[in-house]
Order: sequence, then C-alpha cells, then structure tokens
Amino acid sequence: QVQLVESGGGLVQAGGSLNLSCAASGRTFSIYDMGWFRQAPGKEREFVAAIAVIIRSGGMTYYSDSVKGRFTISRDNGKNTVYLQMNNLKPEDTAVYYCAAARARKVPDIGDLRRYDDWGQGTQVTVSS
Repeated sequence: QVQLVESGGGLVQAGGSLNLSCAASGRTFSIYDMGWFRQAPGKEREFVAAIAVIIRSGGMTYYSDSVKGRFTISRDNGKNTVYLQMNNLKPEDTAVYYCAAARARKVPDIGDLRRYDDWGQGTQVTVSS
C-alpha cells in the first residue's frame, strides 16, 4: 500500500497560480507512475497530468489537452513527492484535485483511472472569475 497526502489547494482569482503537492509514504519503491485527477461537482473524475516515476522511464510527463501549456507536473524522488504547478487558472479548473499512484501498469493508458491503485483524499481548488 501507498499512502498519499495532497496539499496546496485554495481559492485563487482567474489568471492566478497554485502549486499542489502530493507526498507519498509506505511502499513507495513499488510506484510506477503518479497522476493528478480532478472532479468537479456533478462531473466524473478526469485525468489532468501524470509522470512516470521509475527511473528507467525517464520521468516522462503527460497532460490532458485542457491543461497542456498551463500546468506542469514534476517529481522529487528523494522526497517521494509529486507537484502540480498550475498557472493561468480558469474558473473551469475549479474541482477537487486528487493524487494517485500506479503500482503496476494494468492498463496501457496513463490517463485511465483504472491504472491507479492508491488515491489521496483530495484538495479543493476554487478559481473565481
């Protein structure tokens, strides 16, 4: 099992920035990929960004089209922490943001929720217009 704790959410005006953090503990050596997902009220949870954690994957990053160019995912393997830098935020970015860890590549699509085994409790991001 891997335990995940998100932080850094809050209220920001449109055009502003936030930096989310996700600290992992437990069997962190077993993690292949880390992802960020979000869920707005009345909507399904959707993929935001992901990063390959294992060294041989070279830290490749992936983004949804809606955040590409505005959000940046990064990792600090020494701290077992993944970050999501969010710039030029829009009201439609308002959601609960969840961190997730994949301990095996069960499905090929890194943006597929089913790939992920462990989830954090979420952190609220609210963007006002």
